[in-house]
Amino acid sequence: MSRSNVPFGLPFRSSSQDKGKVSSGWAGIDYRLVIVAMALYFALGLNWKVLEHFYSILGGLIDYDLGFAISAPFVLLFGSLILFTPFSFKYLLKPFFALLLITGALSNYAMVKYGIVFDRSMIENIVETNTTEAFSYLNMQSVLWFVVSGFVPVAILMLMPIRYPATIVRGVVQRVAMMLIPFVLLGGIAGLYFKDYASVGRNHKVLGKEVSPVNYFTGAIQYTKRRYISSSMAFRTVGDDAHQVVNVANGKPTLMFLVIGETARAQSVQANGYGRPTSAFTGKIPGVLAFQNVRSCGTATAVSVPCMFSTMGHDSYDGDVARHSESLMDVLAKAGVSVLWKENDEGCKGVCDRTNHVDINPDDFPDYCANGSCLDEVMLEGLDQEVARLSGDRLVAFHVMGSHGPTYFKRYPDEHRFFTPDCQRSDIENCTQEELINTYDNTIRYTDFVIAKLIKQLAGYQDRFNTVLLYVSDHGESLGESGMYLHGAPYVFAPDEQTHVPMFTWMSPGFAASRNVQPDCLDAAAKAGSFSHDNLFSTVLGVMRVQSNVYQPKLDIFGGCEDSVYRADLGADLSTDMGAGPQADAGVKVQ
Repeated sequence: MSRSNVPFGLPFRSSSQDKGKVSSGWAGIDYRLVIVAMALYFALGLNWKVLEHFYSILGGLIDYDLGFAISAPFVLLFGSLILFTPFSFKYLLKPFFALLLITGALSNYAMVKYGIVFDRSMIENIVETNTTEAFSYLNMQSVLWFVVSGFVPVAILMLMPIRYPATIVRGVVQRVAMMLIPFVLLGGIAGLYFKDYASVGRNHKVLGKEVSPVNYFTGAIQYTKRRYISSSMAFRTVGDDAHQVVNVANGKPTLMFLVIGETARAQSVQANGYGRPTSAFTGKIPGVLAFQNVRSCGTATAVSVPCMFSTMGHDSYDGDVARHSESLMDVLAKAGVSVLWKENDEGCKGVCDRTNHVDINPDDFPDYCANGSCLDEVMLEGLDQEVARLSGDRLVAFHVMGSHGPTYFKRYPDEHRFFTPDCQRSDIENCTQEELINTYDNTIRYTDFVIAKLIKQLAGYQDRFNTVLLYVSDHGESLGESGMYLHGAPYVFAPDEQTHVPMFTWMSPGFAASRNVQPDCLDAAAKAGSFSHDNLFSTVLGVMRVQSNVYQPKLDIFGGCEDSVYRADLGADLSTDMGAGPQADAGVKVQ
């Protein structure tokens, strides 16, 4: 029987039916060898970090089966063969695997260097990253990594002559065999070690999110489906009954500065027990209270900011619903509060889209800005005029750059380079731990400086306003603990460094007196209470005396320490069950 009549054939021989090629010469590499090579490259090359994690888990066990340990690379190999084979058709193979190699090299760098786990939330973070932030990750090491592990393999693949089956039937039979054989082998491994894999997988679920390219492709599909395919959701209005009540005794309107921090973790804040002077400026201001136990809604800005400005809360938060709903800023505006959002980070994530807002333009402030980003002191420029243009009760929200990495050294000026030596580069994993901690702590200290300046500004308004400031960070940051850097880890796996965030407040005597807030009570709550981003919505409504069915008294940070008569006038039914959590549907209407 001639080879042309054998459907499966050997991958090492040229086909006499490959027209246009020299029959006596080399006709190219059989596509099946390309698939095997790609599977080997992903299983052992781009997934070595997963294998390292897997074997570190086994190393912590008292006992494990040696065969189970040996089988892990083969599971990745056989799984890759099954996944890759359907994309091995002519005109599809090269572009598909070129894309796979490029994305695989980038994700591998992020996983190895920063411990990043790719899921739907991380894909959302990547999509919403602006150009300036994206370029902050660009350095010589990342470029070389991409060239060696991504560009070079792609170039080899694109230049490589590949031989495909001469007939459709032969191609189908070969591909079925290419998938069936590893499938049977995987079944054999499962039969021998299913309990072992189930046990490790159940106790270390993050392993499944580390396997490339399944992790980022699955995340991309989920993100695309949620963001675009399922985006026909009706827009929802929130708090249509919102209105202000209770006349303030001293007749002054309220002026609130709401500061949304970026990437600050409580573990690096002196006021939260850290041993270094990172709260050197607010620490000198009487009346500044630091809340000791505050949890973020997410581990990335794209989740935390819309979450804290929604009625949903962490447990019931849905990004699609948030994108199709009004936010706290909308509720305040419809209640009659004059609002302004000042943006110096990477966008307000939709929460300020329908209200008064201004994006800091780096070209307008050359003294504070360079290379597309600005120091947070720029937020105070023109602030007096902006406050004057507002009317009645006023809220100014500041979305600061804070401690945004990996280029931490760009977040503070030279005069605030307090802790040295610091890490003056973006590939932070190549700095010493001392340099990295020093650089990050400088960002926390500089943010403290900016907050102190905002408090000083508010203090200057006390003759005209009852003033109050509230600061809370959107999420924390990992600085090498357990091999993790930056943020964005899936919340269920996220370390404490990414979810425990700082929160401060300061009140003028006029504000405290007008609300009859008991400072000792609030101080005790800050020290011993447990809070989260869920508290923000109702706390701000309470500060601005906004009555609405979306206001929840239990979540108002100041509410428990205010005069009961004032609280009753605000519309809180003090006899109701105060144990209810966030109610996403309360006061919500669909348009």
